[in-house]
Amino acid sequence: MDTLCCVVERITFQNEDSGFFILKCKAKGYRELVSVVGTMPTITVGSVLSLQGFWKTDATFGPQFTVQSYEETLPSSAYGIERYLGSGLIKGIGPSLAKQIVSIFGTDTLTILEHDIGKLLLVRGIGKIRIRQIERSWLEQKEIKNIMLFLQDHGVGTNCAMLIFRAYGKDSLAVVKGNPYRLANDIVGIGFKTADTIAEKLGVAKDAPIRLQSGLLYTLRALADDGHCYATQKQLYERAARILETPTEALDPILGTMAEEEDVIIENEEIYLPYLYHCEVGVAKRIQQLLKAESKHQINLSSVLKHLEHPKAGSIIYDAIQLDAIKTAVASKCMVLTGGPGTGKTTTTRGIIEAFRLSKSDVLCAAPTGRAAKRMTEATGMEAKTIHRLLEFKPPLGYQRNSSNPLEGDVLILDECSMIDIALMYNLLKAIPNGMRLIMVGDTDQLPSVGAGNVLSDIIASEMVPVVKLTRIFRQALDSRIVMNAHRINQGKAIDRSNCKDSDFFHLEKQKPEEALEKILDLVSTRLPSYYHVDPIRDIQVLTPMQRGVVGTINLNLMLQQRLNPSTNEAPKPSIQRSGIEYRLHDKVMQIKNDYDKEVFNGDIGTVTEVNTEDQELTITYDGRLVLYEKSDLSAVVLAYATTIHKSQGSEYPIVVLPFMMTHFVMLQRNLLYTAVTRAKKALVLIGEQKAISYAIRNQKQLERNTQLAERLGMPETKT
Repeated sequence: MDTLCCVVERITFQNEDSGFFILKCKAKGYRELVSVVGTMPTITVGSVLSLQGFWKTDATFGPQFTVQSYEETLPSSAYGIERYLGSGLIKGIGPSLAKQIVSIFGTDTLTILEHDIGKLLLVRGIGKIRIRQIERSWLEQKEIKNIMLFLQDHGVGTNCAMLIFRAYGKDSLAVVKGNPYRLANDIVGIGFKTADTIAEKLGVAKDAPIRLQSGLLYTLRALADDGHCYATQKQLYERAARILETPTEALDPILGTMAEEEDVIIENEEIYLPYLYHCEVGVAKRIQQLLKAESKHQINLSSVLKHLEHPKAGSIIYDAIQLDAIKTAVASKCMVLTGGPGTGKTTTTRGIIEAFRLSKSDVLCAAPTGRAAKRMTEATGMEAKTIHRLLEFKPPLGYQRNSSNPLEGDVLILDECSMIDIALMYNLLKAIPNGMRLIMVGDTDQLPSVGAGNVLSDIIASEMVPVVKLTRIFRQALDSRIVMNAHRINQGKAIDRSNCKDSDFFHLEKQKPEEALEKILDLVSTRLPSYYHVDPIRDIQVLTPMQRGVVGTINLNLMLQQRLNPSTNEAPKPSIQRSGIEYRLHDKVMQIKNDYDKEVFNGDIGTVTEVNTEDQELTITYDGRLVLYEKSDLSAVVLAYATTIHKSQGSEYPIVVLPFMMTHFVMLQRNLLYTAVTRAKKALVLIGEQKAISYAIRNQKQLERNTQLAERLGMPETKT
């Protein structure tokens, strides 16, 4: 094998789950930057690497060095030290300040930081306050120095070491040596594969019980990420055996021990993670209790209906099904209102609110996400909160509203219920007191929740809760081809592709992804903003089925960022780079993981409104609220000029541009296309192959989620 000594200049691509990287490195003996590819733990810009591997020539990208093994060390050259300090590792030192420091102290820089930090006062722009900030950060680095070197010896990079130190502090080495698999359980950003790599280098045998147990738990969590509340034994063993490279028979005694120790719960043939078992059982039990409870606020139904059935001039006139929904809501302890676009769900919801207001009931409104809650507020005129805010979630204490401190009110109206997973529903139901009415509103034809469960569909399927489905498309909605095509998709019919001038739905046939990409860039940057007089960043959203590929989110975001928010040598924009993403001032970004400390959640879209390159910090504004991010926090933030259809659930955008190609084959399903189309409010442009659209409309196959909620709701008494 060849050896390559280099410094990481740029991270072109990084997958933190798999550890796969594409790097641009300054290498000894090479004038141009070298492309490096391979699987490594987290690497930062400025990392000094000694790589072992081989050269190959990629047909598209040219010569690349493929890594087989590597070593990472602290830099010793002035250039390496500058890149190392400017990577964001040391709080208070950014790229420009790192350059100034190294220009004065050269290769003695690290020694100055270690033994004579006061000399930094010689650097312009550094005062006593910043020195204290740098000193604190450097002392922290000293504490993790041994941890970092140990972990690097065991295949882990700087960022990963930082995560471990933040979690365990001075106990980090003891935890890692005692049970490296704890890392996967305890730390967001470290998965089983990373923990397994460390364990292997520590000498943990492949058939060690601790490894097999961790692999089974990892597999159950992966199945939960796919939406399953439980796994069958066959499903669990087959998947875990592939991951662990272990025969399935070796897993039997391990699973038995895990059941005895209550690491899993086995009911009949179903294998649950304990929290999912208790959530599923708890949801069924609470709904049964709500259905049996006496309403604490009695309503004069005839008086309310008289007002609604004989409205005053100028008031809303409801049709028979809408009136039936309002009657059912007022008369029921718990009910579901469902229906597609244009069928009057919003109007009916307003009618339900009006009915309860007439009866002097105290009404609460909530939705799963901030964007969905904002839409509900605008549509109903009542303040709607996110479920987390309604339940007063406070990390690390959890939900402050619960069975001991329930919600106060007579009625809770819950929108976008198809998005609610089993865990969130359980925490919500625990906070609903007996006697409070629950009205659930949603569209079961949309994509199911991202988290485990199929809550709304299961509640409807149980036939234990009253359900009203709105089916009539109202006259004003009949003029919208977005609405009409959404219903055609749902019915398995071909869409109307007549691109008339005054339409709100357009289909542009493109056979090749490269052609679709060029059309998207032109539409978003020029044609649509000009025609509709809108802001292309704020008002236009590109939705796509996948992350990979020419018209996947990763490539689309890079291309759209350069078109809509360019940074050039002549007019550079302040930015921070992490994991191959450049975050620029004014970028449109999305949070992709719930962060309860910052109170930002998966799917929230914001704008970068401040970039502090010295401290390597960003300020992102979400609906007027400013949130500060350190560089290490940015693993949970992505560019959002384009996003996946799954991430768009609960949102609505003025204009949607939707690429739909056969290259998305594995994702092409009816409910995916339906969900995407129903996200557009003012206009939708569908770009791609008719073949892909037709295939998706025909394809109703969905991953069957393993749930027992419908069956539990139908049981005479749900087990506790």
